[in-house]
Amino acid sequence: MQKPRQGFWGLWNISFGYLGIQMAFALQNANISRIFQSLGSSVDNLAILWIAGPVTGLLVQPLIGHYSDRTWGRLGRRRPYFLGGSVLATLAMVLMPNAGILMAAALLLWLLDASLNISMEPFRAFVGDMVPPDQRTKGFAFQTAFIGVGAVIGSLAPIIMTKLGIANTAATGIVPPSVRYGFYIGAASIFCAVLWTVLRTREYTPEEMRSFDSDATLLKRDNYSVPDKGWLWLSAGIAILFIIRSFHLDKQLYILGGGLAVFGALQVFNQFAGSSGALGFILSDLAQMPEAMKRLALAQFFTWIALFIMWIYTTPIVTQYIYHSTNTASQIYNNGADWVDVMFSVYNGVAAVAAFCLPFLTRRLGAPKTHMLCLLIGAVSYAMIFMMRDKWLLIFPMIGIGVAWASILTMPYVILTDVLPQDKLGIYIGIFNFFIVLPQLLVATLMGGLMRTLFPGEPIWTMLVATFVMAMAALAMMRVHSEKV
Repeated sequence: MQKPRQGFWGLWNISFGYLGIQMAFALQNANISRIFQSLGSSVDNLAILWIAGPVTGLLVQPLIGHYSDRTWGRLGRRRPYFLGGSVLATLAMVLMPNAGILMAAALLLWLLDASLNISMEPFRAFVGDMVPPDQRTKGFAFQTAFIGVGAVIGSLAPIIMTKLGIANTAATGIVPPSVRYGFYIGAASIFCAVLWTVLRTREYTPEEMRSFDSDATLLKRDNYSVPDKGWLWLSAGIAILFIIRSFHLDKQLYILGGGLAVFGALQVFNQFAGSSGALGFILSDLAQMPEAMKRLALAQFFTWIALFIMWIYTTPIVTQYIYHSTNTASQIYNNGADWVDVMFSVYNGVAAVAAFCLPFLTRRLGAPKTHMLCLLIGAVSYAMIFMMRDKWLLIFPMIGIGVAWASILTMPYVILTDVLPQDKLGIYIGIFNFFIVLPQLLVATLMGGLMRTLFPGEPIWTMLVATFVMAMAALAMMRVHSEKV
């Protein structure tokens, strides 16, 4: 028995909440470096301050995926998480631009990222739950379109505030009023948009889901596996920590070594405790990832290194090399930061349109080749940013990045929902996000030290790194197929 096909408004309602989520993400991505620099952070320390995103994603997304697969209540499986995350995100967005001190802003970034992850993760599985297989590309394209539109509005919100007469400058140590009001708009938007999806959709009951897939058991507990490589991960983490301490390496590397040690310790604990709770099932499912998912994960890993570099360093690159200012209290610096909002709105706007071209390409090339082509366009675009020194010319690479971004938000999930068991969409999409947040953690840990060592005070070189890793992501897609392997 097939799931009913969704009409236009059905697909609209399923994905509309992502409009508000992405407005919040866009405001964060385009303005967090600006907020941190306004509160006194140096360029070299930006990457480590951004570490909230990968760490919270690493912890929150698999847990939310695990529990949303097993939740059923008055609001269904996924919708309770949409709503709860949106309430917390609304609070964080109101408080963050009023933090006043750098550490408070960093802590509020943790709250915002955790909240957005709680809302975002189940939305991916929600499309897989609600649409039949032959509509998945279209379903994720709708989601990508809302992501693009939300990101355009979020990216432009501070500029719109400036055009309305609200100041885009402030004294050192104070976030400009235009940014603060932009965050308030984002707070209202995420709550209202998510509430729309919660109220305008009805999830299929567990019984209905079983009727759509005779192999689905929503509380499946067979094929449980206990990973036995924990000691290796723990030993590797401890060895890295010892090397860092012995050779007085960059302290940010402690996060990398500590992360490996904690991952190993969790596996060792699970092996000896015989846990069958959330931790045990997450580690079990991680160890039993389908082969196609493993291959796709490598491409995701390289892709998100490039994206995270762009989000962290575009503001210092544009302000320093195009507007020739590093003084965060100056008018010219803040004009440059506003131009970054315009650039980000361009690539998100292009993504909103390009998303609806992806089903056409997929029918002719297949999902993996379509994604590989778009990633190559992204790699060329990063190389253009590295070479260009005119603000208007920077619009052209943003168009290419928009094409890549549309595919990044759509095609991996089309491939995944084709190869994953229906009853474990939530947990496996949560685990898949390991390969989004791990590269972010790697960039946050290593990029600051790499900048200080190889190109101190010259952030433009990070775009060359982004070019290389995005090209590697495209090459990795050559091994990915859209069927179970």
